[in-house]
Amino acid sequence: MTILHTGEDAFREAFERYTDTVYRIALHNTRSRADAEDLTQEAFLRLLQSRKQFRDAEHVKAWLIRVTLNLCKNHLRDTRAPQITLPESESAQPSDLPDAIRELPANQKNSIYLHYYEGYTAAEIGKMLGANTNTVLSWLRRGREALRDKIGGFDNGEL
Repeated sequence: MTILHTGEDAFREAFERYTDTVYRIALHNTRSRADAEDLTQEAFLRLLQSRKQFRDAEHVKAWLIRVTLNLCKNHLRDTRAPQITLPESESAQPSDLPDAIRELPANQKNSIYLHYYEGYTAAEIGKMLGANTNTVLSWLRRGREALRDKIGGFDNGEL
């Protein structure tokens, strides 16, 4: 097990490797480019200030993803606007898959994003989110079912 050294070179490497991933996760959760940029900056600032020793590059990536998800959750909680419910006939329906995914509960939304967009297994997602592998599999199943209900299934059984 190698321990990655902290410092400017290690930070620069992590920044170059994972900025896009962190930004996409933040954008997926906030739906705002400005907020996603701010949260990406905050995640890397926390990495720079962290004295944590990392085993390998995947450990750094998992740590950044976890920090980014927590920052997004805090941001959304702190900026939550009052919800206005429109009558059923005026409600907007999700027009595409990314919009439908964003409307899922946080655990389902993040599990689906990490699995299908970032390529993580249920076990890896469980480690990142502090959940049992079977719990993550349940979140994925429920998320897929909710997406089928919202936007319909596909002929090839993909969803």
